[in-house]
Amino acid sequence: MSILKKSFTRRRSLALTATAMAVALVATGCGGDGDSSAPKLPGDAGLGGDGVVAQSVYDAAPVASDADIPAGSTMDAIRKRGYLNIGGSLDAPLLAQQNPVSGTIEGFDADMAKLLAKYIIGKPEVKTTTIGTQTREAMLQAKSVDAVFQTYTITPQRATQVAFAGPYLTSGLAVGVRKDDTSIKSVKDLAGKTVIVGANTPAVTALPSAAPGSKQIAFGTDPQALQALLQKRGDAYVQDFTLLASGAKANPGMKVVGEPFTTEAYGIGLNREDTQFKEFVNNWLKKIQADGTWAKVWEGTLGSVVEGGAPTPPALGSVDGS
Repeated sequence: MSILKKSFTRRRSLALTATAMAVALVATGCGGDGDSSAPKLPGDAGLGGDGVVAQSVYDAAPVASDADIPAGSTMDAIRKRGYLNIGGSLDAPLLAQQNPVSGTIEGFDADMAKLLAKYIIGKPEVKTTTIGTQTREAMLQAKSVDAVFQTYTITPQRATQVAFAGPYLTSGLAVGVRKDDTSIKSVKDLAGKTVIVGANTPAVTALPSAAPGSKQIAFGTDPQALQALLQKRGDAYVQDFTLLASGAKANPGMKVVGEPFTTEAYGIGLNREDTQFKEFVNNWLKKIQADGTWAKVWEGTLGSVVEGGAPTPPALGSVDGS
């Protein structure tokens, strides 16, 4: 069972307060330095605080030794460049959302990227290129980005095109419907319904067996899919639980029903031919799991809206395709 599903099943008291933002594909933004003193949005979530990872987490985060970064390696090129170039999102509350006041990108994925940058460069400098789910493989193959941090589900099929470090987080698919809909209470009620999905997401392949006879309509981004649901262009929206819960809080016209019905393991997308970089990133993940950094990032982001302490991180290499 996924860690988010455990939290959802055992502890249903969630309170999401992030605000969703629609952004265009292939826009760019800077990740900033993780400064927790930046202005926050009114009503930001917080577990006794503001819901943003503390600067002290970055200050204490590990930095790779010179011996860990061979000359001519991808890590060496990143260090010389002075920033980590990632593909990601700016519109995913609690995962990667750009604060409209400070410009800082905040959330679990965003902070993990900053910590990898800190490990390589010595400071959390990140450049983020926003990409759609359908362009991630091409961006990595072309080396347009160093890595993808974007709730990137590990699958054997994708692993034939890209390499995955991790998994570093797990979640699951859930069902979102309009607030006034009482006919759909779980994925079982989607049989014969028109269901909105994200293009090239696990929902595309999971729905036929979970909801036989359902018809799919695909959209490139989460904001587009949420808007389509509210406009009644579909009966329900199937997406990762974290994204749906954030969307439901930002959009009072929708709600999440039932429990996650799949387990999704997220990996950090890398160029498939760069086995050295994959080993390096996995070694970094081991270090931040062991020293408690991973748990602190969880508590400051996703954990700020889930009761209870940080879960155990997923085992590296535990999923087919990782």
